[in-house]
Amino acid sequence: MRWVQWFRSNKTQVEVSVDAKAELLQLYAEIKAAKQEWDNAVRYFEYALGKDQIDYAIFAIEAAEKRYEMLLRKAKAMNVKWPEWYQGEAV
Repeated sequence: MRWVQWFRSNKTQVEVSVDAKAELLQLYAEIKAAKQEWDNAVRYFEYALGKDQIDYAIFAIEAAEKRYEMLLRKAKAMNVKWPEWYQGEAV
């Protein structure tokens, strides 16, 4: 029974290799950029004038939100121990 608990606890967090760290940093940068795109789309919506600009802003918000959610799901599915982040840098 103890080995089952040990296996479950060790299975959830996998150590990160050097190549995987580069992939994590790239994914982190993509997530950060996607969040910025989402914020920009919301800001554009706030200042949109006219029906066409509002429609475009809504489309941009939905697209940016979906991309951000997709990247977060990808990060969660990697099932690795993410490093602590401080001001955009892994510590």
